[in-house]
Amino acid sequence: MRQIVLDTETTGLEYKQGHRIVEIAAMEICNRQLTGNHFHQYLNPERDSDAGALQVHGLTREFLEDKPKFSEISQIFLDFIHDAELIIHNAPFDVGFLNHELGLVKHQPLDTCCAEITDTLKMAKELHPGKRNNLDALCERYKIDNSRRTLHGALLDAELLAEVYLAMTRGQEALSMHFDLPADVIDSAAACDIASLNLQVLQATEAECDQHAKLLMQIEKESNDRCVWNKIHSTK
Repeated sequence: MRQIVLDTETTGLEYKQGHRIVEIAAMEICNRQLTGNHFHQYLNPERDSDAGALQVHGLTREFLEDKPKFSEISQIFLDFIHDAELIIHNAPFDVGFLNHELGLVKHQPLDTCCAEITDTLKMAKELHPGKRNNLDALCERYKIDNSRRTLHGALLDAELLAEVYLAMTRGQEALSMHFDLPADVIDSAAACDIASLNLQVLQATEAECDQHAKLLMQIEKESNDRCVWNKIHSTK
């Protein structure tokens, strides 16, 4: 599935108080690789940013005055994210603002045009309960260089989040193995009579079974109840 890592900057914390988006960035991932294909746009919010927001992103009204309004880029943005999985840190915040902007220009909500929305903050809290899970903390935890992040910017934050997401999900691709073998090799393997090999079966000891059970419990906890082994055996 095509994935899009997305981030926004806004004039304030609450769209219900009339705050608007001032920057959108979206980075494309295909087959767990950043493709270099991205969407990035500064926007004219037609209002001032709150002092707190301005301190975070530094995008002044003067800088944004000649930038397009959301209505002018909305369709281009929707075309870029169409049918992709959106990956967002603290997704309810960005999705709330984007749906508000889309509603103002009579577009359908975000979830009608994308495949799904993944919240990396929720993922991080499940993987690292009780720890700081903002973007800076995750960059530090996963050894990702964020030294350029003196101010929050949607494009840089989306790039960093893409690296964080790939680090957090590293190893998941190994759960599904894809073999690119010639047809004759596959056929010969399938034709092999295993019964004729007289293989010796070694039963696990009680101690080994206990260790295996403990490992499965750890995997179940860290994967948020997604242990494949347990799911297979629960259906038998």
